[in-house]
Amino acid sequence: MSKVIWKPGTFIYPLPVVMVSCGTMEKSNIITVAWTGIINSEKPMCYISVRKERYSHDIIEKSKEFVINLTNKDLVYATDWCGVKTGAKIDKFKEMKLDKEKSKFVKCPSIKQSPVSIECKVKEIKNLESHDMFIAEILSIDADEKYINEKGAFDITKCNLITYANGKYFALGKVLGKFGYSVQKKSRNSKKK
Repeated sequence: MSKVIWKPGTFIYPLPVVMVSCGTMEKSNIITVAWTGIINSEKPMCYISVRKERYSHDIIEKSKEFVINLTNKDLVYATDWCGVKTGAKIDKFKEMKLDKEKSKFVKCPSIKQSPVSIECKVKEIKNLESHDMFIAEILSIDADEKYINEKGAFDITKCNLITYANGKYFALGKVLGKFGYSVQKKSRNSKKK
């Protein structure tokens, strides 16, 4: 079987789908973003890319901060709704019954229902054709304590995170391996089996 050539496009899937909160506790907005990711480890940095005509674009450009809120199965409806409605005309927090939570390092609120909220400070805005890329330093990762296990580690498997691919939302499934498992030495017990 051979591969079929398609024209260049946005086809690196799956992607995280997140709700980005911006503004202030008094006047805030939520934008759904799938163009996001980590770009550096030391200092931890990430990015979001936002269309220039989106209501949140100007808010983030002026304030130079935002919060990436990871989404899960419980938030899939709100995630989609916040992506197709404009905050210029409605209060998305109110309409989706989402609770604002005061962030520790930025003025914009986090979404309380999100399992993880990542507070970000914009360091650079890269002007692209359809979008602007907001490159940001990660100031804080705020994780819901119900996902912290007895050893104090964050258990991401309990979050029921969702992803986005080719116009659809998907739930993340079971663990298939861990980093480095392909080169990990086998234990003596597993050799006997």
